[in-house]
Amino acid sequence: MDGDRRGWGPCLLSGAVFAVCMAGTTLPTPLYPLYQEKFGFSELTVTVVYAVYAFGVIGVLLLTGNASDTVGRRPVLLAGLGCAAAAAVCFLLAGGLGALYAGRLLSGFSAGLFTGAATAYVMDLAPRGGSSRATFVATAANMGGLGCGPLLAGVLAEYAPWPLYLPFAVHLVLVAASAVALMWLPETVREPRPPSTVRPQRPGLPRRVRPVFVPAAIASFAGFALFGVFTSVSPAFLAESLDVHDHAVSGAVVALAFFASTAGQLAVGRVGVGRSLPVGCAVLFAGLALLAGALRWDLLALIVLSAVVGGFGQGLAFRGALSAVAGASPAEQRAAVISTLFVVAYAGISVPVIGVGVLTVPLGLEGAGLVFIACMAVLVTVAAGYLRRRPVPAQT
Repeated sequence: MDGDRRGWGPCLLSGAVFAVCMAGTTLPTPLYPLYQEKFGFSELTVTVVYAVYAFGVIGVLLLTGNASDTVGRRPVLLAGLGCAAAAAVCFLLAGGLGALYAGRLLSGFSAGLFTGAATAYVMDLAPRGGSSRATFVATAANMGGLGCGPLLAGVLAEYAPWPLYLPFAVHLVLVAASAVALMWLPETVREPRPPSTVRPQRPGLPRRVRPVFVPAAIASFAGFALFGVFTSVSPAFLAESLDVHDHAVSGAVVALAFFASTAGQLAVGRVGVGRSLPVGCAVLFAGLALLAGALRWDLLALIVLSAVVGGFGQGLAFRGALSAVAGASPAEQRAAVISTLFVVAYAGISVPVIGVGVLTVPLGLEGAGLVFIACMAVLVTVAAGYLRRRPVPAQT
């Protein structure tokens, strides 16, 4: 049953809170060229600043990934909003690289706290029989929020005053409104326990899951790596190689990748879980090829097309990977296995991104990007070949 409109209100409101938090994690993306100009740092530093976010997410997932099951959803989400607000303050007061590192780390903490807890909260608040639609709400809030961040910052930086301050001031207001909304929403954990009972959640990988996990992890790593490089260096590439200095355009291009990922995740229902991972790998490979063409021939149209195709492939492959891994996992170890997959995925937006930054010194931005694309294409091909020999069983 769909439930009445009033019944969906809390679910949709919690999704809006989820989107606000995730938007803050990508808000600085179109602003990096301005920070480079202000503080005089290199492209390598940009990638390191970006990758610090992933380290924050991974740390929180490993230490407190299951905290909301113990202490309740709202306390964890309020802590996440607190980290988001602190990150915005760091960027507002930034006088050097230290504040940018701190802001990105706090953004990672906020995303790590929200990723599992907010998804569970959205599902908890859905009317009875609405789990499928609640999954859509959580997916759209997560990836849609990530896409709205660079779009909002790009538009404000281009058409409003104080480009390095106004986006974060606006986000602070949205975070404050989200905290008020969260206090109005009910707690869904029936018997919350004290924070002292929370224990670090170790990643787990039972033997029977490994055949499914290997291609799922490879595809997830490559897809998130594409997002990481795209969001960290595409504004610089647009400015240096294509002479596109419009911050709204650079923010919109990055946003397209996240919105396309949302569409890819939603397409799993039509493609089927069993086929979505191999099909997603093929589409992701096409997106990488388009990005290589964009770097080689300096074409804005190919950049836009690579964002759409690559983002769609990433969404299709990642949701397929998540569904396949969850379906193959024993119920009592499912959370640990999924956490392991997320750790691998977020490693994809840290290690390769820093690698691209290192390579920009001897090879330049174009050469470093082409080396990255070649490496990711090999990974995606390996995953696709593995899936051809050992297809993932369809899960319901």
